[in-house]
Amino acid sequence: MKLAHFSLLGSLLAAAAVVACGDAGLDGEGESTSSAEPEPEIATSAVGSVVADLRADTNRDGVISFTDPTDDVGEDVWNADHGAVFLANIDDDQERCSIDLDDVDLPKCNDAADEIVNGADDALDLARLKTRPWPAAPSDAAGRVTFTAPDRVRLFKVAGSQFRAIQSGAALSLAEIRSGVELAIEGKDIVRNPAVWNGFVDVTLTVRAEGNTGSDTVRMRVAPVITFHHALTAEQTWVSRFNAAGNVAMRNDLATAAAAAGVPAPRHINTSDPWTQDFFEPAFMSMPAPNGKQHVIRVNLRSANVESSDRRNPLRDAGRVVFALRGKDVAGIQEYDPQRNGAHDTLNSFGNLETVPPYTHAGKSYPMGRVIRGSVPSFFTDKVFTRTMEAQRVQPPIYVDTSWLLVAHIDETISFVKANTRRGWVLLVNDANLARTMLVQQSNAGRGNVPMHVGKFWSSGASARATIDQVLADPDVMSASAEAVFEVNAQLAIIKAETGLTDAEIVRVPFLHMTVDGHSVAYQPGMVNGLYIADGHFVAPDPHGPVIGGKDIFKTAMQNALAPVGVTVHFAEDWDTYHRNLGEVHCGTNATRRIPTAKWWESGR
Repeated sequence: MKLAHFSLLGSLLAAAAVVACGDAGLDGEGESTSSAEPEPEIATSAVGSVVADLRADTNRDGVISFTDPTDDVGEDVWNADHGAVFLANIDDDQERCSIDLDDVDLPKCNDAADEIVNGADDALDLARLKTRPWPAAPSDAAGRVTFTAPDRVRLFKVAGSQFRAIQSGAALSLAEIRSGVELAIEGKDIVRNPAVWNGFVDVTLTVRAEGNTGSDTVRMRVAPVITFHHALTAEQTWVSRFNAAGNVAMRNDLATAAAAAGVPAPRHINTSDPWTQDFFEPAFMSMPAPNGKQHVIRVNLRSANVESSDRRNPLRDAGRVVFALRGKDVAGIQEYDPQRNGAHDTLNSFGNLETVPPYTHAGKSYPMGRVIRGSVPSFFTDKVFTRTMEAQRVQPPIYVDTSWLLVAHIDETISFVKANTRRGWVLLVNDANLARTMLVQQSNAGRGNVPMHVGKFWSSGASARATIDQVLADPDVMSASAEAVFEVNAQLAIIKAETGLTDAEIVRVPFLHMTVDGHSVAYQPGMVNGLYIADGHFVAPDPHGPVIGGKDIFKTAMQNALAPVGVTVHFAEDWDTYHRNLGEVHCGTNATRRIPTAKWWESGR
């Protein structure tokens, strides 16, 4: 609060708490911002004092208060300690948006697309502000509310259940100054280009009376879009559904694993595109709510895969699911460079966007984790989408080299699982040298004639069956695997430097590589490329390794490696539809995860 003092100093006593939403006292995701404090009377002494006090939830407790100084001190500065938050109100609470539109128009329908507040659910997505009542305001008192970035946000005056959009500079009447005014703010969009808008808005109340002027400014920030890390419990898993034997086999095994883990069966997306991980990415936005909770809008990101020269419908068709899922507290977002014409497209699939779980290292804390993506020096991810992801700020990306991989996705070589360790998670990483060593040991023990990939075929129709000795004698597999060791170690060096991860926190997963079109792919089903389906449960592709003593040695190796950190491994059949088409379980699945208890604003980024 700022008071303008002139000839006489007025005394200002404690003012009322502000009820910031019409439906006070709701609990959990979807709470209103409200105060349970009583409204004491306001006393002002008189001549020469102008009451200009604008409050928002500056202390981030989900409540706006005039009696709590932490909702006032530093309210015009946004940092790790304080600063009000609002949401980009781009969900569809009344489910009124059509999906029968082209790619250009699909994103245009959402709750912030007009000046109408679409019912009580939509009202909950608006962050509140309130002016302190000044009952003793003189008869000539007048005020106005101004705000920056008017093309990026919308401000409403609130009267009961009525919301009226106002322009920057909107006047406040004498009656409104005396009684106080409730305001509500929504973002019309997320931050996409920080050079255009950095996500901050300053809302200013100015009051004039008897020749004197007072003003008060509150700085607010739109919530960033945050991706989920694998240490969060999956609330819903997803898999494409179509009529192919390989897809049916994997879906059945996923359902079996889900039942064993005690979680709902995967939901099906009716599309012939098998790469469910690649065409959309679940995420969320949140702002503070009472009792330490958060009010959340879930966000599904559409991949920036440009697959058509049709300017109205250029994007990967399966990605339209993000708008089919749009609804109450669920938004869909797409961002891409329409000039790119599909070039360098593999890096834009979301198998190439994972999230390192939360950690602290070298004096820096990342409570929401960090995005990690594969990069290729000779080409690049969609620059417009990449700029948008980097503009969210709270999960600054780590880039590692995937240029040696044919598909070039980060999920081909690494994954993360929740674990009963000090850090709370471990890194799974491909170790082709371990796979080779295991085969050499079996060969030296006289078992070189034991086959692997029994009954399996490559996409060419050729049999994939090979004995241990045949695999060890295959120059392409041995050469590609040696290269993989070198390249994965280079990836690990970057991850260790950025996270402080130790060797004790790395689980090495054995599988070999081979060469296709001059680049590396998994020779055996790549077991890191799996789905963390629930706490303590990971679904990996069936490696179809050599069976010795009644057990697949590669399955056993992975189970034994993860058992000490409390993770049970389930295996899914993915060879026909996925592995031989250069993908695995993770590539063919997706997961919407539990909202973390950590608060993004605590990072101060």
